[in-house]
Amino acid sequence: MTNSRVTEAERVRERYARRDTPSRKNLYEPFLPGTYMSDQERSRALIAWVNECGIKPVERRRVLEVGCGTGGNLLQLISFGFEPQNLVGNELLEDRLAVARRRLPGAVALHGGDAAALALPADSFDIVLQSTVFTSILDEEFQRTLAAKMWSLVRPGGGILWYDFMFDNPRNPDVRGIPLSAVDKLFPAPHAWVRRITLAPPLARTVTRVHPALYTLFNLIPWLRTHSLCWIPKS
Repeated sequence: MTNSRVTEAERVRERYARRDTPSRKNLYEPFLPGTYMSDQERSRALIAWVNECGIKPVERRRVLEVGCGTGGNLLQLISFGFEPQNLVGNELLEDRLAVARRRLPGAVALHGGDAAALALPADSFDIVLQSTVFTSILDEEFQRTLAAKMWSLVRPGGGILWYDFMFDNPRNPDVRGIPLSAVDKLFPAPHAWVRRITLAPPLARTVTRVHPALYTLFNLIPWLRTHSLCWIPKS
């Protein structure tokens, strides 16, 4: 592990610690319409990805999630029919990893620490997933190193499933948006499928306080959607 990577990994820990406040957690409470409307939209987009990118039969697919947090995405994959024994999660933050261990079935393998240093066989996964991890990495060399590691773990015929936001957040200097053009530069192959989704979270929280249906109305405007869900196949 290089010194630069150790430094950036520690900085990521510090950034998350700064953001991990009760007030911030309350913003993403799952019963708030701004949260569940966004989650439902992403679920529909994931179903479209499965149907349109040849992912079925999902029960045969081996999946690694880099930055699995408390396990929410892996639980969703299980609800879609992915088999727990075919799922692997990695998480840098020990407290989140502990929650994931409690929430997920024991058959799901979980690894702590720096994802770029994972001791897993090359070409061993059909899908390597990252969800809002790269926007918390501000060191571009570390981004490239992690992307290369993810690519090495994908078998030919598989791919990278990417979900992240595309624009900077002026209220949060600890994150940096990654447009699709930058995503394509991180991997040897370009994305082959993409959906622009997720109404800008501050706007979603504001309009859904009036009525949850306003999420759908405002989401009809493409430039108000801040995230990309894309599939980057490895031929």
